[in-house]
Amino acid sequence: MTNGNGTISQRPDFAAIAGWITMGSSVLDLGCGDGGLLHYLRGSRQVTGYGVEIDDAGVATCVKNGVNVIQTDLDRGLSDFEDRSFDYVILSLTLQTVKNTERVIAEMLRVGREGIVTFPNFGYWKNRLQVIGGHMPVSESLPFEWHNTPNRHLCTIADFERFCAGHGVKILERKVLTRGKPVSVLPNLRGSLAVYRFQKA
Repeated sequence: MTNGNGTISQRPDFAAIAGWITMGSSVLDLGCGDGGLLHYLRGSRQVTGYGVEIDDAGVATCVKNGVNVIQTDLDRGLSDFEDRSFDYVILSLTLQTVKNTERVIAEMLRVGREGIVTFPNFGYWKNRLQVIGGHMPVSESLPFEWHNTPNRHLCTIADFERFCAGHGVKILERKVLTRGKPVSVLPNLRGSLAVYRFQKA
């Protein structure tokens, strides 16, 4: 997502992702938005790779900032990419917006040796309180109102781990954050943002 002024953004999950990326590796960033993550990884981990984005404004900002980008719809698959053509395929704050979660995760693990996803944890206690109060949550990790949200499949940390167990996905590492700081105790309740590294089981 662009900042609205043509500059690229930086989010708390960027550093968490970078900590898992091997120096000089190849990366495919799905739903790359304004290219902020690839720009960050290029500077911090010397990665090479591409972003995939459907939004015109995001693509334009990527191009402006020298980020390699391909404009296409993730839900149509990744047929343009060969098996194991990237070290990492990343889906950062995009998992909850895709139509076919199973297909996208399967394609990530076909194209990449490892996958990394980040998503807002719907089980975060502040979200739960808003639901108890009769409203869909609005927060730093879920900044949209119910009527203008791009999110289709919100999930909790427990939901994602159950999905992985049932779909042949082996979780390698997990980081849970709130305001950019790690959460280790009761992460499904106290964590607002989840970051996972995984591979095919």
